[in-house]
Amino acid sequence: MKPERGTISIHFVQEALRCVRERGLSVDGFLQRAGIPAAFVVEPLARVSPAQFGALWRDIARELDDEFFGLDAHPARQGTYVLMCHSVLDCDNLGHALKRILRFMRLVLDDMHGSLTVEGEQAVLQLHDRQGPQRVFAYATFLIMVYGLACWLTGRRLHLSEGAFCCPEPDVSAEYRVLFCEALQFDAPQTRLCFPASDLLLPIIQNPGTLQTFFKSVPDNFLVKYRNPTSLAARIRRRLREQPPAGWPDLAVLCAELHLTEATLRRRLREEGHTYQAIKDDLRRDMAITQLQDSRRSIEDIASDLGFAEPAAFYRAFKKWTGAKPSDYRVTP
Repeated sequence: MKPERGTISIHFVQEALRCVRERGLSVDGFLQRAGIPAAFVVEPLARVSPAQFGALWRDIARELDDEFFGLDAHPARQGTYVLMCHSVLDCDNLGHALKRILRFMRLVLDDMHGSLTVEGEQAVLQLHDRQGPQRVFAYATFLIMVYGLACWLTGRRLHLSEGAFCCPEPDVSAEYRVLFCEALQFDAPQTRLCFPASDLLLPIIQNPGTLQTFFKSVPDNFLVKYRNPTSLAARIRRRLREQPPAGWPDLAVLCAELHLTEATLRRRLREEGHTYQAIKDDLRRDMAITQLQDSRRSIEDIASDLGFAEPAAFYRAFKKWTGAKPSDYRVTP
């Protein structure tokens, strides 16, 4: 069984395509080149692979000649991001690099810019927008470009203690909490991310040689590799990946392993917006999508690997998870 890599909500595809439509362009060619079926765009439960989303993202940036996708009055011409990455490789530490990144982005963009301050033991990355509240995707794009680069420069996922967006909460806010942190607020006075100020002293471990490999997988690595790993749901997901689904522990066994009572585990998961069953379903879904796209194994074999006693049960579950049939996720050679 190939490893499950995680999948990306169709929401991010819809938002990226909105940038294309606002330029008066057809989205059909973009979807075809990325290998994303057009039917997925109108199915709110659909998921895409990191590779598909990355291909779409890079194609849009290339066609628009704007790596910020028309989200700012001034375009970030192709090559802007890689030039910015090169500019910070010689920085002394993360704090030095972040200040240079934010200065660079302020030179490029007209409407948005960021600032870095220290409040007690917390470093605060704040986003300023002279146009006023926009949709969450615009703010998240700016922040993930900065935050994802910071994670890569230091070779680790930086722990975000809290975050906020000065815009209404979207229906898919859970996707943004997975991306950033559980303590994420909406309709806040400011858009910001907070992390330990001590992280500003972390050394920069990357170099021009590693940058070439890194840039080939932007932004898909931002949306999967650097997902929030500190929540209880993320810990449980990592635990389940250690063995095939047929061997996954029941709730009582899992609680014993985590030294938590069942009531405490349920409460903490509920606070994060999850249940144990939902975590198992989401992981099975991502494993199924990965196998359907990366192998030519039969759907019957995949169903068996995922712990389903019969293919019919797998078909029903997959339809519930994604709104589609397993065959819809097969990649056409």
